[in-house]
Parts: sequence; C-alpha cells; structure tokens
Amino acid sequence: MAPTPEPGIGPSVQGIAPLLTDVPAYLINLEGSDDRLTAARAHLGAVGLTFQRVPAFDGRKLRLSEFPDYDAAAAYAYMGRPLRGGEIGCYLSHLDCARRFLATGRPIGLVMEDDIRLMPAAAKVLPQIVAWLGTQPDDWDMVNLGPAKHKMFTPVQDFDADGQSVAMTRAHYFPMSATAILWSRRGAQSFVSGHRRIFAPLDNYYRHWMTRTDRGLAVWPPIVGVTGVLSDIAPLTAGNRSSEGRHPLYGLIKQRRLLTYKALAWLHRAAYRRRR
Repeated sequence: MAPTPEPGIGPSVQGIAPLLTDVPAYLINLEGSDDRLTAARAHLGAVGLTFQRVPAFDGRKLRLSEFPDYDAAAAYAYMGRPLRGGEIGCYLSHLDCARRFLATGRPIGLVMEDDIRLMPAAAKVLPQIVAWLGTQPDDWDMVNLGPAKHKMFTPVQDFDADGQSVAMTRAHYFPMSATAILWSRRGAQSFVSGHRRIFAPLDNYYRHWMTRTDRGLAVWPPIVGVTGVLSDIAPLTAGNRSSEGRHPLYGLIKQRRLLTYKALAWLHRAAYRRRR
C-alpha cells in the first residue's frame, strides 16, 4: 500500500515516481542516526521517492594530522582556519554518493542529506525538472534543489506547481547548501576525478568549483528545505564555531574569498546573458 501523503506535500506515488524511476537516489545517514533515517524514509516515501541509504563517513574522531585526504595548509590559506572532522566526513560522504551514482551508468542522480524536508511544490516540480534536464545533457553539472539564499543568477526555465512558479536558474553565484543535489553524469565524474585533497567544507567547495565553471544550476524558490535538526555529521554551524586555530587575518581571507566568488559570478552572468 502506498504511504499516505503528508499534509502540504502533494500527490502520492503518482505525483513524483513515474519520471524518477531511472534516477538513482541516495540518502546520507550516519550509523546510529536511526530516528533521522526513519523520519526521512516516511517523509520521502509519502511522495513515492525511494532511495538507497549511504552510511555517512564519521569524521568526528578523525585524526586530521594523519589523514592523507586533508590538505591542512591549503585549508588554512583558503578558509583561514583548519577544517573539522565532521566537515571532512560530510565531503567524503558526498564523494561516496557520486561514485555510487557513476557506477549505475545512469545520466542523472540525486544525493540527499537525512535532514531533508520537501516543500509543497516538490512533488509536482521535481519530475518536470528531471524531464527538462534530460534535454540539456551537456549544459550543466549539478543542480541545487534547496538554496537558502540565491543571488546573481539568470532564470532559464519556469515550472508550474498548481499555479506556483518555480524557476530553474543558471546559478552564477552558486548557493552554499548540499541538502539535495541533482548530478549530471559529467558533473559527478568531474567531482570524482577532480578530487585530490580536501581544503574546504563541501558547500564552500561546490561554490568554489561552480563559480569557476558556471555549470551550476539552482531552483528558486527552493523545493527542499531542512528539518532544523542539528546535523550529526558536521554538527557545528557558522553561529557556534570556535575561533580556535583561525588565521590572524581570518576576516580578510574570508572577504577575499567572497569577493572572488562575486567577481567570477558577475563576469559569468554578463557573458551568459550576452550569449542568450
């Protein structure tokens, strides 16, 4: 029996499943986070979205000085601070999902974190997005489905969800969130083959990468959000991080990084709009 849709989510299996049959979906979930897994399974199942659980890499007790994937010097230069084990774990968990997706041979894959919350428009819009992306095979690498903020973008396609308009945008200034990402095969391959050593948290890395290639897309308004429960993988947030280990010029390093992002995004936006 199909699960009963949650209030405000939209139609059940008929609404989301048909066009997503060929899209492998992965949910990152830490061992022991059973309540989060149960909640995500019920929530996503209510709209017929099935997924493969991917055990999260637990970096909380990682000895970073002995971990070969981490470039401490590059992190200090780029972020102005050392990374934390949870941030390394989040990055590696997403890298694992990209590899799993590539092994399927499918053209589009979906990677989600276990605090995902679908917005009411998701059941209607997500199948439309997947169908449209199938007509753009060489023009994108990844789609951010849940940007909390969005600026410096160009709308490229509109989708309708019972009268609500949701836009697909060329996200020149790629939003910093990774709750739900749609990958193209080319994008996932670039992520995997381009991986050397980790120097930034995953969301920072995605922005670093996409503002240089301008191959990132995002939907606006977002069709996914978060439950608000603090992450088990990378529990520290911008508001409660310790300043321990920060570069003496941390503020200037951060501003340099942000100004670089914005300059690249402005140049890409201008070039993209000239081509259209």
